[in-house]
Amino acid sequence: MPHSRRQLLTIVAGTAGILAASPVLASAWQSPQPIPSPNAPNPHFPPGMNGPDNRPTDEKRQIDPKRQEEIKADIQKLYSLASELKDQTDKTDLNSTLPVLVIKKAQEIEKLAKKIKNLSQG
Repeated sequence: MPHSRRQLLTIVAGTAGILAASPVLASAWQSPQPIPSPNAPNPHFPPGMNGPDNRPTDEKRQIDPKRQEEIKADIQKLYSLASELKDQTDKTDLNSTLPVLVIKKAQEIEKLAKKIKNLSQG
């Protein structure tokens, strides 16, 4: 009979040990949760590089009339410069080296186009 009591106590102690250790073992078998990166985008912000845009929608759509006139004048100048460049290239032989005037005119057009782009964006 003592043999069966010893066996019973061993089974009860083993079962109690397994039940006590089950939360620890269960957490060890779970995959670890990732730590959020400090550089990760904030999920509460709408998509965009600089976070939410706090300006009212009416303010976003309005363009300063002075800036608008400046853009129109620059576009007219850009058109005339492009026409002059086309006329110069039509008159020259492009199979030889490009004349310096043509290159300078193209650079001037490029600068003006960038200026117009910056004015319209900002």
